[in-house]
Amino acid sequence: MEIIDGNYKNFDELISKGNVLVDFYATWCGPCNMLKEELEKVKNEIQIVKINTDNNIELCKRYGVMSIPTLIYFKKDGTYISNIGFIDSNGILDFIKK
Repeated sequence: MEIIDGNYKNFDELISKGNVLVDFYATWCGPCNMLKEELEKVKNEIQIVKINTDNNIELCKRYGVMSIPTLIYFKKDGTYISNIGFIDSNGILDFIKK
């Protein structure tokens, strides 16, 4: 799978099928840049969508993103869970299995 750099306009379409991990990030954020490397390691396990918080403020408000990096995992049943802060690739895989 690839990592998609999404935006507010196509977000609902990107998450509509579920089992999507969304990374809310900013280019200037050190922990976000560290997380980027860890996401590369798991991109074959899960669909990943990256949302730049600086360009998608309304989407951040919608999901209560107040700190970055924030990962939100959208499940097939329409529910979602979130994680704030850096986690490594093993932590990411554990997070999406919750």
